[in-house]
Amino acid sequence: MELWPVLVYIAGLIAGSVISCLACRLPMMLHLEAATEADNLPGLLSKQRRWCTYVSLFSPRAHCRFCLRAMAFYHTIPLLGWLWLHRRCHHCQRRIGWRYPLTELTAAVSSGWVALHCPPGITAIALILCGWVLLLLALIDLECMLLPDNLTLSLLWLGLLINLNGAVVSLHDAVVGALSGYLALWMVYWIFKIIRGKEGLGYGDFKLFAALGAWCGWQSLPRIMLCAALLGVSVHLLFYLFGKRKQGQLLPFGPWLALSGWWFLITPITTG
Repeated sequence: MELWPVLVYIAGLIAGSVISCLACRLPMMLHLEAATEADNLPGLLSKQRRWCTYVSLFSPRAHCRFCLRAMAFYHTIPLLGWLWLHRRCHHCQRRIGWRYPLTELTAAVSSGWVALHCPPGITAIALILCGWVLLLLALIDLECMLLPDNLTLSLLWLGLLINLNGAVVSLHDAVVGALSGYLALWMVYWIFKIIRGKEGLGYGDFKLFAALGAWCGWQSLPRIMLCAALLGVSVHLLFYLFGKRKQGQLLPFGPWLALSGWWFLITPITTG
């Protein structure tokens, strides 16, 4: 077995653990930027308010989301730590959700799949990073209905840079894809708002679709949109039928854009 896919798979496990952490911390940091004091943060318990006043990307160390007590380093080992703890916090015994190991496995499998079909190089690394950012965006949007600009715009510029030499699509197709992606959802947003009198999409969705256009080219945008719409409608109906969502309650669209975009990005590369 070649060493490259194995190393990338291990890196994906580690990245998945970091992505889970960032999916919790980035929204808090964005709230802190918008709030003048901790008491203005919505939906936070008093103990968490005090904790949120000093949260950053690197501190505090990994901890339980419920009791906020720090975890031992060996409890944070991807997959193994979760199994070691028997899915419960060592301190408060609250159950640790499946999201953490699933995120780690998703990051590892998606990265390893790219490594199996792409030789080591800038293109392979860029594709792996793209998958990680899309996974992070999907998690944040699922939990917070938010697609941070610093992630979507970074993904857009990375797509344009990697296609300067036509690594995935030509630069012309990438630029047209970025512009078309943004304008397409911008028009859908305003048509929906005029007809229904309310917002059906967020501006983050425009930027994410533009980023996918920069990576995949304008030709892939209709397929990405169709696939994302079908996934979103199907999941919305399932949630509604099983009573998980109320009628009229919004569901995030970003995760389905991210999943569809990733599929149409790597499929031509891994099957070509």
